[in-house]
Amino acid sequence: MRRETVYIGFGSNVGDRVDFCDRAVTLLSLLPHSQVTGVSLLYETEPVKDSVDPGNGWFLNGVVQLETDIAPHSLLDLLREIERSLGRDEDHRSGPRTIDLDILFYGERVINEAGLTVPHPRLHQRRFVLMPLSELAPLLVHPTRLRSVNQMLAETSDPTEVRLLFPQPSTRYGSRPACSPRLDS
Repeated sequence: MRRETVYIGFGSNVGDRVDFCDRAVTLLSLLPHSQVTGVSLLYETEPVKDSVDPGNGWFLNGVVQLETDIAPHSLLDLLREIERSLGRDEDHRSGPRTIDLDILFYGERVINEAGLTVPHPRLHQRRFVLMPLSELAPLLVHPTRLRSVNQMLAETSDPTEVRLLFPQPSTRYGSRPACSPRLDS
């Protein structure tokens, strides 16, 4: 299987949000047959309460760009394992969360299978996904909506507040500060 470019959204609204984001990005960087090639800045985002209640705590959100040859369903299983390892409450997935990991895009694939829909079915409606994604791939075109990330961001009617976290924590992921450094490094 050839390597594909995958975009994974991440978010946390419980506990030490920066630490949970940092640990998630670190674990993603350790996936076999994969390489993190980009990490967005972190954004503080108002919780979206549509059909679920994630609690009142604001999220930290970002996006990771990953080059991988892990098959989509296997990647989803690994993301769920990372969520569990970071304390995600499987019985209340729609409630407040230590970490949430979502496959936003997997190459140019369109997947509609039990338990996995790619591109993510609501990404075009989510400012907190589109803003960090636009840093990494502003011209990436949604394979079914035929709109670029920047176009979808300009057209979204999402009224929730999304603001750049300031100051950004320092990072070991190159020039794009996304998550905090480990104290023992």
